[in-house]
Amino acid sequence: MLLVIPSIEIKNGRCLRLIEYANGELTNNDPIELAKLWRKENAKTLHVTDLDAVSKGKPVNFETVRKMVNTVDIPIELGGGLRTFGDVRMALENGIFRTVIGSMFIDNPDEAKKCLDKFGTSKVVLAIDANSCKTFYKGNIDSGLTPVSVALNAKDMGFKRIIFTNILQRDNFRKPDIESIKLIAENSKMRITVSGGVSGLNDLLELQNLESIGVDSVVIGRALYENKFSCQKIWRLCEAGNFPYTARV
Repeated sequence: MLLVIPSIEIKNGRCLRLIEYANGELTNNDPIELAKLWRKENAKTLHVTDLDAVSKGKPVNFETVRKMVNTVDIPIELGGGLRTFGDVRMALENGIFRTVIGSMFIDNPDEAKKCLDKFGTSKVVLAIDANSCKTFYKGNIDSGLTPVSVALNAKDMGFKRIIFTNILQRDNFRKPDIESIKLIAENSKMRITVSGGVSGLNDLLELQNLESIGVDSVVIGRALYENKFSCQKIWRLCEAGNFPYTARV
């Protein structure tokens, strides 16, 4: 079964997206409170992106992320603006379970290799942000490399996992880019986390069919926040009633 990983995007210290409760009220925009909510709904891990760090090229909201780590009892993986060995080390030393790097691998592969050698393949994974046959880094710069070539280069370096995002599908069409995912998985033989594009149950079932070629998890943001899964109504009712079988933070 695919591991479903809720996404929390932080901008200016606050959540980019909010969830609607069963009574119509919205969650507040505190990332720590949102992390607690996902934990109560039995999330096994969280994917956090520091959006300010993406544009500034260095961690910006790290103190908020550190508080999230100290609040919930599940692993948190962090991406966005981790472009130096020092950034990765700081994140891991402060309790982040896994760091996600992308631009560093394109811009400074020696630094990426240093991170991988020091911290290991379970602690450092590669993000590939793609649009059709192009890979982008630092948000919107065309690397001149195809997603498959980036994946193969990463495999040669020693990476074991890719977090793949088709940025076009994520932002507009909201449909997993199945053909690109297959191409990367079959050529690289690496473990794949798919991020973005899932709009409901049918998309999850389609990705589930790719488990045999290495797809084992999916990061979901917008669809979860828009309550696109029927089980979410049950979760919210459980929270409202403070039922004892909801997960503890």
